[in-house]
Amino acid sequence: MKTLRCLSFFAAALLVAQLPAHAAGTLVYFGTYNNAKSKGIYVSRLDPATGRLTPPELAAEAQRASFLAIHPNGKFLYSVGEIADFQGKKAGAVNAYSLDAASGKLTLLNQQPSVGAGPAHLTVDKTGKTVIVANYGGGSVAALPIQADGKLGAATSFIQHTGSSVNPNRQKEPHAHSVNLSPDNRFAFVADLGLDQVLVYQLDAAKAKLTPNNPPFAKVAPGSGPRHFAFHPGGKRAFVINEILCTVTAFDYDAARGVLKETQTISTLPAGEAVKQGYSTAEVVAHPGGKFVYGSNRGHDTIAVFALDGKTGRLALLENISTQGKTPRNFAIDPTGRWLLAENQGSDSVVVFAIDPQTGRLKPTGQKLEVGAPVCAKFLVVK
Repeated sequence: MKTLRCLSFFAAALLVAQLPAHAAGTLVYFGTYNNAKSKGIYVSRLDPATGRLTPPELAAEAQRASFLAIHPNGKFLYSVGEIADFQGKKAGAVNAYSLDAASGKLTLLNQQPSVGAGPAHLTVDKTGKTVIVANYGGGSVAALPIQADGKLGAATSFIQHTGSSVNPNRQKEPHAHSVNLSPDNRFAFVADLGLDQVLVYQLDAAKAKLTPNNPPFAKVAPGSGPRHFAFHPGGKRAFVINEILCTVTAFDYDAARGVLKETQTISTLPAGEAVKQGYSTAEVVAHPGGKFVYGSNRGHDTIAVFALDGKTGRLALLENISTQGKTPRNFAIDPTGRWLLAENQGSDSVVVFAIDPQTGRLKPTGQKLEVGAPVCAKFLVVK
């Protein structure tokens, strides 16, 4: 038995050693909705060795800065302003900040309209030249150039989605819910809840230009409501979590052509449990070790843990674990792959879980931070 335990420990240590190295500390930025406990964007420090977080501090006051993206150079941070009216126009805001890694504080550089209403998600391309934003309310996507000083220029590319799907309450019109980039930075993937499509765009980062790919989208089952999207670290598979039907759809990915091919759709709920009123999903994340995929259930208030078969790419549900709060809008895995942070929007809390490196299962650490209406978490390793 002692020999088996030693081998088990060695295997776990080897897996962690293969994941990205961590420095002495990691900044964690939390995007939030404003309420009595939140004034904007907050920052904490994570100890990667223990999973301990320092008490959150206000990094910058901001209006509905729900989702965040950090520049590859670590010197700038960008957020959406999830509003419907910006400077008298039917558009949301995209905010640019300078980032002081020593203090964690953010300083507003400038703002630009997102062109469409209600921006819900954004990303920075891997060269650090373009911010791409998905407008949920407007059902559109826009690309904004990043200047040398980190400020944003006006959008140089804007694409309005059109169409609808089968759910009359949620899908009368397009709702672009997220935008993610391919590992090689050539394609942008926009999950549109209203269309039941993951739209694919070719990206010219140097010009902040988006062009529809051929084929221009991948479909999911009618009424699914695709929300967030994630690539497998190997780059040959991808996953979209479907908000309305509480499912995850897995795809094989043709990197040369930017084409997704569905391979499986699986429920995020326990076996035999139907989708009830008040249930929906939010986030999907592939573990950096490549063996596990995680999804969040709102209403059910759990994280669904899936094992991924490395040969077939098929997912198998391992467990649903309570997030110890309400409405887990988002969650994130730290760069070492050891800790999962669940953001409970409805109960103003961030809960830290340890990830078992062999099984992928989650174990509460007992640590809970108070953060008002947390929506997003982003990590920055401080060197």
